[in-house]
Amino acid sequence: MNYLGIDWGEKRIGLAFADEVGIAIPLPAAVAASKKARMRQIETVVETRRVEALVVGYPLNMDGSVGFKAREVDGFIEELEKRFRLPVHRIDERLSSHSVEQGLKGQKRKPSRQSGEIDSRAAALILQDFIEEKRPGSR
Repeated sequence: MNYLGIDWGEKRIGLAFADEVGIAIPLPAAVAASKKARMRQIETVVETRRVEALVVGYPLNMDGSVGFKAREVDGFIEELEKRFRLPVHRIDERLSSHSVEQGLKGQKRKPSRQSGEIDSRAAALILQDFIEEKRPGSR
């Protein structure tokens, strides 16, 4: 099955892809100026990579409760469901961007926030977590 991992943000949407091999790889982020153009970028990826399900990072509060950001993501997920008519899976994304930033610091790299690289790497972490949870014998 082909999956598209998504790390939603108001200005940048991180994207990652995984297929039956089960390894999530970051894709160029959707960083177009308008929301409409970012959705078209996602649509292009869904079509060209024959995506069958979406995996969206869900920003729970540190105590596990649903807060303001998670409700914003709920709205985004509704748009995805209407537009693509694909299954959408929510995955806890607490600290995913922070983990990516820490990993890049260890590599002595600091990508531009505007490039969306951090967002797409976070999307890959989110997608990989989802894949690991689905593997037989996990947890």
